[in-house]
Amino acid sequence: MSSDARRAKLFLVAAPSGAGKTSLVRQVVAENPRLMVSISFTTRPRRPREQDGRDYHFVSEAEFARMVTEGRFLEYARVFDYHYGTGREQVEASLAAGIDVLLEIDWQGARQVRAAMPDAVTIFILPPSRVELERRLRGRQTDAEDVIARRLRDAEADMSHWDEFDYVIVNDNFDHALGQLKAIIGGDGRAAHPDRAELKPLMRELLHS
Repeated sequence: MSSDARRAKLFLVAAPSGAGKTSLVRQVVAENPRLMVSISFTTRPRRPREQDGRDYHFVSEAEFARMVTEGRFLEYARVFDYHYGTGREQVEASLAAGIDVLLEIDWQGARQVRAAMPDAVTIFILPPSRVELERRLRGRQTDAEDVIARRLRDAEADMSHWDEFDYVIVNDNFDHALGQLKAIIGGDGRAAHPDRAELKPLMRELLHS
């Protein structure tokens, strides 16, 4: 099969807050013209600098509920006061056109998508240590201590699902992590296999286990 006739792939990338997922995804997509990020639907109000169809597809609660009823989402969830979902039609159309699709997603959404599309390639991004994760979370803005503590608890809960993924990348160095992500997308994920020995002590530290 020629490279032009290859079957397009769906990649699911998840991570705890503070792991650096969004920066990695933006860079890998910028460097790969055959890869696109799926744009989610949301009922959240559009912010001043956001554009419909570029940042999100902004829809009403009624429209979102209708799409759920019609089975038009690969996955959806309520986050705080608003709904977010991945459009099935948009993803399937891109794959049919030979374009690889990447979803930034949480572990729960990844479960839903895997159930619908078992061939999806799943990737989890980890921070290099708990100390570094806390440093990154604190460096975002001047959050109160209780907010930082909640984010750390949420991150630990997210990281406890790391072994549900096909590949695991430790974002200790951006260029190195980017290289691993590009390799996985290119079909060689050997360096990010979740069974590698160095992950075991890291996960004990990250999960306090």
